[in-house]
This record gives sequence, structure tokens and C-alpha cells, in this order.
Amino acid sequence: MELAVVPVPGPGAEDVVVATDGPDEGAVFTGTEDGSIFRVSHDGRRVDRVAHTRGRPLGIELDRDGRLLVCDARRGLLRVDPRTGGVEAVLDSVGGARMVFCNNAAVADDGTVWFSDSSTRFGIDRWKDDFVQATRTGRLLRLDPDGRVSVVLDGLEFANGVALAADGSFVAVAETGGRDVVRHWLTGERAGRRDHLVADLPGYPDNIARGSDGLVWVSIASPTDPVVERIKRGPVVLRRQVTRIPERVQPKPRRTVRVQAFDDAGRLVHDLDLPRTPDPGYHMVTGVREHDGRVWLGSLHEPAVAVLDL
Repeated sequence: MELAVVPVPGPGAEDVVVATDGPDEGAVFTGTEDGSIFRVSHDGRRVDRVAHTRGRPLGIELDRDGRLLVCDARRGLLRVDPRTGGVEAVLDSVGGARMVFCNNAAVADDGTVWFSDSSTRFGIDRWKDDFVQATRTGRLLRLDPDGRVSVVLDGLEFANGVALAADGSFVAVAETGGRDVVRHWLTGERAGRRDHLVADLPGYPDNIARGSDGLVWVSIASPTDPVVERIKRGPVVLRRQVTRIPERVQPKPRRTVRVQAFDDAGRLVHDLDLPRTPDPGYHMVTGVREHDGRVWLGSLHEPAVAVLDL
């Protein structure tokens, strides 16, 4: 399986979304560390900057009106019009307190936005602190079409990617620190209950997304690190001390390119794990989007998106 890397003029093309209709049909959108939103043509030959959020865009979704719903780690929820470059602030606070780490979202057919706030203590510049200290302050939130905001789940271990069931029966949120995908039921006899779509993943999940194939695709940013797992089980004072040591000697994510796909019953359908030798020239996959048999990838660190064919 060959990976094609498409450079973009900015580091950290963290997430990806594919336009499914309109003038941009087939194009891929991504956001980079400097606040830029880029449009990549379906063949990867053209890259255009279409907007700038003045923050740090992470998760990107398509809104019902053709605009982009952007989770900006510094500014909260934004709506971006890729045709004009206009940026509209949607939400930056919950219950009177400013969000610290807006991360990823999913938009329901009725316009309801389900989104994650990874931590109430540490922002994106200190994501490792929250991850290692396991603060469990991550949240899954809901923004109704009338503007009401509610906390659906809290106590999550670094809440991350969000996806909805194809029939709207549940919403799923990835717990990066927990190496699982939590499922919150919305309809039926299990409504209001919480369980797992999948647990004990082979690494740390980041963004998740429902593909055109109906599956929930999960990015695996890094394989499970035994040292990190031992630190996280240690006393609080140890976990805090680890985050204070110099960056060069802290545990680092291993280079890997891996995504998995699950059906709504949690059964594994695809496990795309690219060999690390030779190095594919891309790593730390944090965004994934399947569309018509192509799987687009984003990365927290790489100045590029990537794509492979199933």
C-alpha cells in the first residue's frame, strides 16, 4: 500500500475533511499550526490558502451550508467560508468559562454540533502535560441549533475525535489517554448510557471520522508506549515531575502511520499499518477521512497531508 504525501505551506496539517458536493467537490481541507486553512485539490496538484483563523485550527468538519466548522484550540468553535475567507466565531466559552482546548467535532443532520474539549487545565501548547498527568478533565459537549450548550460527558482522559452513528443512535468520542473510543447512546433503550465502541486500541487515538463507507475511522497517532503507561499509573507527584524535565529527554511518540476502521458494532474492518522500514516520510497521523475508497490523513507535526487508496 503506497502512501502519497502532499506538502502544504505550513507545519502541522492536523485534520482533513473532503468536500462531497458543490464547486469544491473532491477537494480536501486542512488547517496548520500558523492558523491557515488550506484547500488541496483532489489530485493533490494544487494547494490554496482560503482563510486564516488567527488561532490553531484542529478538527475540521463540513457544515450544512457548505462552510467549514473548525475546532480552533485557541479560539473555540469557528465557521469558515472557504469561498470568501470569512471567519465567524461561534463559541468560545461553556458555562461562563472559556474553553481551553477545543479539539474535534461532528455535525448531525439537524445541525447539532457534538464537539470535544480535551482538557480544562492545559491548552495545546502543553498537551503532553495533560496526557502524562492524566487529568481526566476532557469533555464531550453539545451545541444545539438554538445555541444552547450542554456537557454530555466529562471526566474523559484527553477527549479527542468525535463521530456519529450512521443512524444517529450514538455519538462516539476518542479518549487518547485511555486508548479507547467511548460511545454515548442517543436513542433506543440504551439512550443516555455510556459504553465503548472499541477499547484497548494498539496505540493512542486522535481524530476519528465516519467515512463514506459508513465506518468509523480512527487515527492512531502513536503506538502504546510502556514507559508512558507506567508513568501514568504512578503517583501524581511523579507524573508532574516528568512533564518538567527537559523536552529532549521526555518520552516521544514513535514514528508510525496507522489508522483503523470499525463498524457500528465495534468490529474491526480495516487496519492500515504502514511498515516503518523504509520510513514512509510521514508520521504521527492525527486526522483521517475515508472518501470513495481513498483515505486522507493529517498530522500534528508534518507540513503535509497524505493519501492512500484502499
